[in-house]
Amino acid sequence: MGIIGFLVFGLVVGAVARLIKPGKQNLSILATLGLGVVGSLIGGVVATLLGTGTFTELNILGAIVAIVAAVLLIGVAESVTGGKRTSVR
Repeated sequence: MGIIGFLVFGLVVGAVARLIKPGKQNLSILATLGLGVVGSLIGGVVATLLGTGTFTELNILGAIVAIVAAVLLIGVAESVTGGKRTSVR
């Protein structure tokens, strides 16, 4: 998978993770892309370690692990930022 495909898959993983995670997340599209890409990296590594394919190969186990990792990363990002929401007055 090329770099463009990897970024598109990361964006899809981030979007799906945001849909799965309950509540409203205060994340930009770049943050969603970043968390999705990191989740994809984690999913690729886990799938490779389990022997289901190579790191760059798209498979169902890697996709599931990527989405779960991205959901967990969104929770971590929310806890690090403290769930701060800016209000304009």
